Amino acid sequence: MNRIGKLICTALVSVLAAGALASCGSASAEDNVFTIAYAPNESTEQSADARNGLAGDLSEVLGCEVEEIQASDYNAIIEALRTGKADMAYMGGLNLALGVERAGIEPIVMKADDGDPEKAVYHSLLITSSENEDIYSIEDIQGKTMAFVDPNSTSGNLIPTSEIIKAFPDEDLNSDMLHTNGEFFEAVSFSGKHQAGLQAVIMGDVDVAPISDQILEAEIAAGNASADDIRIIHESAPIPSEAMVVGKHVDEETREQLTEFLVNYDNEAYFTDVIKNEGARFVACDISDYEPIIELNETINTEE
Repeated sequence: MNRIGKLICTALVSVLAAGALASCGSASAEDNVFTIAYAPNESTEQSADARNGLAGDLSEVLGCEVEEIQASDYNAIIEALRTGKADMAYMGGLNLALGVERAGIEPIVMKADDGDPEKAVYHSLLITSSENEDIYSIEDIQGKTMAFVDPNSTSGNLIPTSEIIKAFPDEDLNSDMLHTNGEFFEAVSFSGKHQAGLQAVIMGDVDVAPISDQILEAEIAAGNASADDIRIIHESAPIPSEAMVVGKHVDEETREQLTEFLVNYDNEAYFTDVIKNEGARFVACDISDYEPIIELNETINTEE
């Protein structure tokens, strides 16, 4: 091959390689890898096959390797998205709001029962034991014991905090007061998981706990609780479902590829084992679907 031919060949290889790397739309494009970050509750050993299945299918679409990383918590996921160590992740509304604020992340699809956009919502419930004769509504919880779920939980902290503040307009409450022993509640704690809060209520260890209606339904269906064990004393307005989000470094072409792939993805094992919502599917969304949560988070934080 003559010198000119070699130069043309080299240039062509460079262009093709650049195109392949760009198809990943990733900050780690020099490694030609697209990375999905999962929280511990989605990256269990039981869900490994389902996660690997999605990674393999997505790899064919993007034309590059797709790998996953397990983060210690959602703060670590947000940081990974901010720095480009992760390209995509699955998270609920409050963590999404924090991710928008800290890292400029963007939701592209959200979970919906039966793939119906009208069902891309859930609710936060306040529950007490069915044997508790002192609590029948949200207005009865002052001075009782409360176990919120986690500081970064949407339906287990942000929404119930807001609902309680609204239910007691004359108390001039804020989030800090609701999370301090002796201020509004006799005692307040974090259970760590919705399921733990549910069991604490059933056992009588706490008077009140918030729980996602979807998790409560799943726990009853699994035989871990009975509807007769608890009393629902309050239900929130609809909350937008969890979303797949991408880092701001992911280019528009890749976002469109991801959205098309995810809204058409119908591997039931992924939704049952990873998303933990049998029969759910992804539907397209954007930041406007989460504006109420983003604004609520800003309001609650300002009030503190």
